[in-house]
Amino acid sequence: MDEMDKTSVEFIDELQRLRREIAQLEAREDEHRRIAQTLRDREEQMRLLAENIPGVIYLSRNDSRYTPVYLNNGVQALTGYAKKDFLEGGLAFVDLTHPEDLAWIPEIIGQALADRCSFHYVFRLKHRSGEWRWIEKYGAGIRRGEEIVLIEGYLVDITDRKRAEEEKARLEAQLRHAQKMEAVGTLAGGVAHDFNNLLQAVQGYAEILLQEKREDDPGYREIREITRAARRGAELTRHLLTFSRKVEGKRRPFDLNHEVNQALELLERTIPKMIQIEVCRAPDIKIIRADPNQMEQVLMNLVVNAKDAMPEGGRITIETQNITLDESFCKTKPEVKPGNYVMLKVSDTGAGMDPETLERIFDPFFTTKAPGEGTGLGLSVVYGIVKTHEGHIWCVSKPGTGTTFEICFPATEAVLETSDVHEFKPASQGGTETILLVDDEDYIRDIAFQMLTSFGYTVLTAADGETAMEIYRRKRDEIDLIILDLIMPGMSGRKCFEEILKMNPEAKVLIASGYSPDESTHEILKAGAKGFLSKPYEMKEILKKVREVLDGI
Repeated sequence: MDEMDKTSVEFIDELQRLRREIAQLEAREDEHRRIAQTLRDREEQMRLLAENIPGVIYLSRNDSRYTPVYLNNGVQALTGYAKKDFLEGGLAFVDLTHPEDLAWIPEIIGQALADRCSFHYVFRLKHRSGEWRWIEKYGAGIRRGEEIVLIEGYLVDITDRKRAEEEKARLEAQLRHAQKMEAVGTLAGGVAHDFNNLLQAVQGYAEILLQEKREDDPGYREIREITRAARRGAELTRHLLTFSRKVEGKRRPFDLNHEVNQALELLERTIPKMIQIEVCRAPDIKIIRADPNQMEQVLMNLVVNAKDAMPEGGRITIETQNITLDESFCKTKPEVKPGNYVMLKVSDTGAGMDPETLERIFDPFFTTKAPGEGTGLGLSVVYGIVKTHEGHIWCVSKPGTGTTFEICFPATEAVLETSDVHEFKPASQGGTETILLVDDEDYIRDIAFQMLTSFGYTVLTAADGETAMEIYRRKRDEIDLIILDLIMPGMSGRKCFEEILKMNPEAKVLIASGYSPDESTHEILKAGAKGFLSKPYEMKEILKKVREVLDGI
């Protein structure tokens, strides 16, 4: 091959090589374009994800204001402000943060960045609408060498979750309070029942001793003081029974304004002059079903409590009004049923109460007064009466702002009754009839035995229901009256009563209990019992009751 041919071959080889390299470069360029497009597509996906994710993704400078350099679209929903207000207008999250939270946030962020770890906290941020919202914030530092150049992170609005947690905590606290009050009420009722039996011994024996003495005899005054102390003790137990809802009372259609008017006449004479009483009565007040005596207790206890909170003087406001508690209100108060109510509100301008005191105000025997100045039963009695009347009571108070009690009683369509006045017909004290006395306490049987036999009665005694049944089977024709204790071990008083009626439907039975009358008591009275005797009873009371039942009065 000559020189020219050799050169031609080399040229062709070089040309082919160049063509191959061009083809390779073109293939690489296509690959680069494909990779670039893929990257652009991924970047767009990430941008769309970042812009539309719930919450706020941010990048900010590590300066005193944490100036934002990037924010996604979620910032407007979270703050009410547009992105440009932050990125162009100079607005920063610190400008919207609650002042109390600004005091500790920089320390948390600074410590996390120094420790090369992320940070997380919850703070309050003011929305453009003016509402304070709860925000949860996450973040971490972006470093260039040892220098933190940016802070990245995420913010999410947790206001609804926070409110739900607070509502759950509030409802749980209400449930715990209701359970505590129920437990204390049950305990108080049991203590009151047993204490009434003990008071019966004190009062009964003291009265028996008084029957044998004249006023000028040695010891007469001391024994009389014992009976008075026993009566005061009985009054305390009645308060406990009211708190524990063992007292039902005699309810009738009732005008709350009338009670306020009557109480006002007494209060104006007894409340110190440096305390002003203001009254605001709704002119068209609805009727409630209530026990008048217990309503008087509620109002007087609240007013006296308000008076005691203002030793230097002040103002007590008594209000009545018709209100409707709707579904939305009842969602916040699960124990309340929607409907029409009558509200009694008693407010004072006294010292107010801290949260710890406020939580305990209805507990029996809890008092902030000095020893000897109060029993701690006033508000617990109010609570028991309100609950017995299917009502609701709330107290609002803060130190230095006074106290307000709001009580709601269900309204009724009933009309006021006209009271019938009956002339009282006194009964003679004694008699010659035979009485079967049934009680598991030895001293109560002994007291009643002495009281009744000293006035001419023949008394048979039984310590339990089974013994009473046996005596009644044998001496049914001799027994004119049965005094039957309701609460006994073994055969209960109620079961004994039912068995006696099976033997003799016309039997005269007077039931007795250390509890005040309740629903079960009323059922026994409806079933044929002739009356109820509440322990501790005085001699004149048992004699009067026995005579009334025997004489059919």
